[in-house]
Amino acid sequence: MTFKVFVDGQAGTTGLRLLDYLAQHDQIEVLRIADAKRKDRDERARLLNAADVAFLCLPDEASREAVALIDNPDTCVIDASTAFRTASDWVYGLPELVPEQRARIRTSKRIANPGCHASAFIMLVRPLVEAGLLSSEEVLTAYSLTGYSGGGKNMIAAYEPENGSARDARLESPRPYALGLQHKHLPEMTLHGGLNHAPLFTPIVGPYLQGLSVQLPLPLAALDNASLEHIQAVYQRYYQQESFVSVLPLGDEQQLDSGCWDVQHNNGTNRVDILVSGNADQAILMARLDNLGKGAAGAAIQSMNIHLGIDEDTALVRV
Repeated sequence: MTFKVFVDGQAGTTGLRLLDYLAQHDQIEVLRIADAKRKDRDERARLLNAADVAFLCLPDEASREAVALIDNPDTCVIDASTAFRTASDWVYGLPELVPEQRARIRTSKRIANPGCHASAFIMLVRPLVEAGLLSSEEVLTAYSLTGYSGGGKNMIAAYEPENGSARDARLESPRPYALGLQHKHLPEMTLHGGLNHAPLFTPIVGPYLQGLSVQLPLPLAALDNASLEHIQAVYQRYYQQESFVSVLPLGDEQQLDSGCWDVQHNNGTNRVDILVSGNADQAILMARLDNLGKGAAGAAIQSMNIHLGIDEDTALVRV
């Protein structure tokens, strides 16, 4: 069976990557819009309503406007903006969130695709809350290292100047941002992480295209004084049935690059790696993914496959 899919916002970073995935999918017919009509309201409405699945790769307000154009009850919308990620009538598109999440994605016609930083953070935090090791009242501190593709076309253009021009020397070093501690992913990190308080979160963009890792340092006292072995076992149990999640062996130096964590290791895949490290008093919990893959377009394809009843890993790379 072939399903019809339309990407509204196909010229953006996530939209282009979605089209790459869809080109590898043997059960999808992509509905195309002419470049001259990309902003034509009537043509967009026609294609949105003709689709079995419509991906929205638009700014928040434009996504809300696009949803209002859809009157076909059979069209499933998968939105990549932040507009609906905490809305009660939308399903959060992270299948690994809780055991019942796949069933919700399968039956819903409104799916909010997770943010890249949020995906990694939530996949570290939610299992610990569910296991009773981490209190929902804890105020966490986390930071994230990410490639510049997460900033979209304008940031990519700044890091990849045309005509052979040299990159601005200031961009050669890591650059912390969102220093007002109000990053747009915080609401979903809090809600879907199972927390009652927003974390103190600092993202850092590096001079490379893609790859993301969230680091969560914690004293073991905040984790019910659990050992590193117990924490790692919690993750193993939580994700044991998840084909895209790998909980790395505790203390296995082969998982590191000369003792360092390779943020770009999962680029080109839909995989998430989780690492537990630390000492007798403290833990550092880490999750890495491709911010253009599992952190964006790959996650959207995964939700589409689940919703349509297609093998979940179709057109996606595990390793």
